[in-house]
Amino acid sequence: MKIFLAQQNYHTGNFESNTNKIIAAIEEAKKQQGDLIVFSELSICGYPPRDFLEFNDFIDKCYQAIDTIKEHADTIGVLVGSPARNPTVEGKDLFNAAFLLYEKEIKAEIHKTLLPTYDVFDEYRYFEPAFDWHVVEFKGKRLAVTICEDIWNINHNPLYRICPMDKLMEQQPDIMINLSASPFDYIHEEERKAVIKSNVMKYNLPMFYCNAVGSQTEIVFDGASLVFDKQGNLCKCFPRFQEAVAGVTLLDDGSILEKENGFIPVISHILPNPKKFDPELNIEGIHKALITGISDYFQKMAFKKAILGSSGGIDSAVTLALAIEALGKENVRAVLMPSPYSTSHSVDDAVNLSENLQNRYDVIRINTIYESFLSTLKPIFQDLPFSIAEENIQSRTRGNLLMSIANKFGYILLNTSNKSELATGYGTLYGDMAGGIGVLGDLYKQQVYALARYINRDREIIPANIIDKAPSAELRPGQKDADSLPEYNILDEVLYQYIERRMGPNEIKEQGFEPALVDRILKLVNANEYKRNQFCPIIRVSPKAFGVGRRLPIVAKYLS
Repeated sequence: MKIFLAQQNYHTGNFESNTNKIIAAIEEAKKQQGDLIVFSELSICGYPPRDFLEFNDFIDKCYQAIDTIKEHADTIGVLVGSPARNPTVEGKDLFNAAFLLYEKEIKAEIHKTLLPTYDVFDEYRYFEPAFDWHVVEFKGKRLAVTICEDIWNINHNPLYRICPMDKLMEQQPDIMINLSASPFDYIHEEERKAVIKSNVMKYNLPMFYCNAVGSQTEIVFDGASLVFDKQGNLCKCFPRFQEAVAGVTLLDDGSILEKENGFIPVISHILPNPKKFDPELNIEGIHKALITGISDYFQKMAFKKAILGSSGGIDSAVTLALAIEALGKENVRAVLMPSPYSTSHSVDDAVNLSENLQNRYDVIRINTIYESFLSTLKPIFQDLPFSIAEENIQSRTRGNLLMSIANKFGYILLNTSNKSELATGYGTLYGDMAGGIGVLGDLYKQQVYALARYINRDREIIPANIIDKAPSAELRPGQKDADSLPEYNILDEVLYQYIERRMGPNEIKEQGFEPALVDRILKLVNANEYKRNQFCPIIRVSPKAFGVGRRLPIVAKYLS
């Protein structure tokens, strides 16, 4: 049996585009004498559809797409993911389902059992878990079809009492097929391979695992679909962050004809996040994920051009380099907006960066605008000392200028704030926190530096001075980030323990961090939830990003 996996980039709610992609892959598999082609989870509508699932018209369109696709499932079987209506009066109205199409008919409908309700996932809000489990008979093979279900789900939610594969094994299947929508993060990638291999070794069956690829708002799917034989050998590994359709031949004895070299260790449990923060970890994957996140956000939203403020600092430099790689230099505009406190070398650094990247840039000095604000506010501010108020006037002036140019010429503003700043509130609402998409909002400051070095791996794109100099917002004379925040090597480690590993204050202090410093950092994090709640979507690359996957109350008191 020749089985194809179609690793495709879907657009949520774009039924015409998704259907055409699926049909094109089916026709290609048919040309290559494929017996079966497998698509990823909820491929019909795109993942995650979220509250679109509450619209009857949306579900109608899913079924209409299936009707169109099944006309092409004549000589080939098609396993495709879609919401399915629950015909019973019990439970929720929908299942997360896989449909087997063959001979222009729906031959089987498989429902997902393990509905994730952690991090970015909220499937139990919409779907009813499966209540029966059956292998699918197809061309003399017994298929155990699951939907993004393995020991990963069980370990994330120990309340699960039913493992679908355990149920399916009672019916003596010949092969496991998994339709997945597993997002990228810089820790999960290799772990996923090991988890899938663990399932292969547990059940002694070959595994065909088809994952989604591409970005849906903040979530990035890396693809990397896999085929293992029943001995646990990795026979096929699809490319990361690319669409691909390829077939693998399953022999009658359950072995795989094609082989690729690759050793994947066997693990029996889900590994926790690394205990120590490593800013260099999977920096190549992070780079690819951010490029995918930017390009898909613009393409799927029909945006063409981006704008950002270029300060001569590391964050704006990395954002600019990523944007140009994702969108092309002709589609990215940088605006340099020096204030009375901007240093000449920062302006020079920003100019040198744009000259290296060959993108359009403008220089707009904000001195006059800033002085106008101060003059207007003089009767109210009187002779009170310089404070954060004057600093934020500069930042909001820049935000206004950027949004004005964006509105006039149809740009989308890229936000350049990093995770360390967002965590501690080191940013100005309606100023440098403005934007349509947060590019670096899930990277700690040290990761931003690591990414800059990676961008410069072949030649100097980001000027060395931008990487080497002490970071500063330059909103007052001689300002440095270290005046307001702990050194980033300490700050990022504490933040990582609190945010990614969910360690409480006492647990962090027990690791040897100075207690008063831990209290100060965590208070900053919790006190600034209201700011993050107003922030733009952030491209997710970590196991715990700010946004839809981290839901803390704004009004709360966790620390004394």
